[in-house]
Amino acid sequence: MKKALKAAFPCTVPIMLGYLSIGIAFGLLFQNAGYNFVWAFGMSVLVYAGAMQFIAVSILTSGLSLIQAAVMTLLVNIRHMFYGLSFLDTFSKMGKAKGYMIFSLTDETYSLLCSIQSPEDVDPKKFLFSVSFLNQCYWVAGSVLGSLLGSFITFDTTGMDFAMTALFIVIFLDQWKAYKTHRPALIGLAASAAVLIAVGPDNMALPAMLLITALLLVFRRPISAKLQSDEDVLTADADTAPAEAAATSADPEVRKEVTL
Repeated sequence: MKKALKAAFPCTVPIMLGYLSIGIAFGLLFQNAGYNFVWAFGMSVLVYAGAMQFIAVSILTSGLSLIQAAVMTLLVNIRHMFYGLSFLDTFSKMGKAKGYMIFSLTDETYSLLCSIQSPEDVDPKKFLFSVSFLNQCYWVAGSVLGSLLGSFITFDTTGMDFAMTALFIVIFLDQWKAYKTHRPALIGLAASAAVLIAVGPDNMALPAMLLITALLLVFRRPISAKLQSDEDVLTADADTAPAEAAATSADPEVRKEVTL
C-alpha cells in the first residue's frame, strides 16, 4: 500500500492544492455558521460532498425541512449517478474497497481517475484506492484547518464559496489540454448554455446533466472514433521514432541495421 500511495501522491497534487484551499473556505463558512472543527471534521469524513457541503451550510442555517433538504441534495448530487455508470466495471473488481470507491467519487476524483493510469509496477486497485483516499484526506485537512482558523480569525466570508467553481474551471482547462478531441467539452458547454438560457441558473443542474448525457450517447460513435484515431497516430509516432533516430545516427553500424 505504501508503494501505491507514493505513486498516487504526485497525481493528486493539483487536487491537494485545490482541496486544501476550498476545504479551508468551507471550514471558515461552517465555523462562521456556529459549528466548530469537530462538526467540520465529521461532515467531511462522513458526508464528503464538496459543493453540497457548502450548500449544507445554508440548509443548516435556513431551517429547511428534511424533505426540502433531501430534494435539494438529490438534485445537486444526481450527477454522481452518471459518474458511477462509467466505473461499473472498474469498481466491481475492487473487492472490499468497492464501497469506499463509490462513496469517495467526487467531481475532482472522478476527473482524475478518468485521466490517469497506474504505473506498471503498482497494483491498479491499490493505486485507484490511494488516489481516492488521499483526495479525501486533503479535503478533511482543509476543512478542519479552516474551521480552526475561523475560531481565531473573524472576517467577512462573502464570496468564498466561489472557490469550488474556480476548481472546476481549473480541472476543465486541464482536461482540455490533456485530450486531443474537444468534442465532449464543447457538447457540455453548448448544452449547459442552452439549458441556462431556457430555465435559468436556479433550475439548470438536472436538465443540463440529462441533456449532456443524451448528446454524448448520440455522438458516442464519432467521439470514440476520433479518440481511437488520435491514439493510433500517437502509437504510430512512438513506433517510428526509434527507427528515425537510428536512421539519422552518426554511427554507420546503426544506420546499416536500419537499412537491413
